[in-house]
Amino acid sequence: MQLKQLWNRAEIRFLIVFTLILTAAFTAVALKPVNDGVVLPYTSFVARVSASVLSLLGEQISVAGCRLSSPRFAVTIYNGCNGLITTLIFAAGVLAFPAGWRSKVLGVIGGSLAIQLLNLIRIISLYYIGAFAPRYFSEAHIFIWQTIVILGGVALWLAWARRFGGVDDAQS
Repeated sequence: MQLKQLWNRAEIRFLIVFTLILTAAFTAVALKPVNDGVVLPYTSFVARVSASVLSLLGEQISVAGCRLSSPRFAVTIYNGCNGLITTLIFAAGVLAFPAGWRSKVLGVIGGSLAIQLLNLIRIISLYYIGAFAPRYFSEAHIFIWQTIVILGGVALWLAWARRFGGVDDAQS
């Protein structure tokens, strides 16, 4: 099969474009200037939002950078725990998929917000697990919540692709 014939197959084109976007995104966030100038401030923002929610729930919480602390428990939100990786994978999938640009932009924005909301719920629940059932923290963090966030991102992408995939913006 010739290269042009392969490129004309939608699934091959999707995989190539998805891989290129994801590689570029992961490379960008791995760069020290991007990490220091974007990822760390973003993660600190996630920590502040999480602390605000915990404060509303009656917790005496303080924030220092990416660290949440209270008399009950302290946790640091790292890059892999800020929802950014799942958001980048989701966005790469949306941008690589055959759909109109308006649908892609709305998909990236809506999906990113949904992933961040799910991640906020994750952080809050992990705080409470750490405070009240610390022996389950590692399992909840690594096995349960990582799986939920990843599957949540995949489910969001599948729902978006089913609704908007192959639809021109003028038709939607």
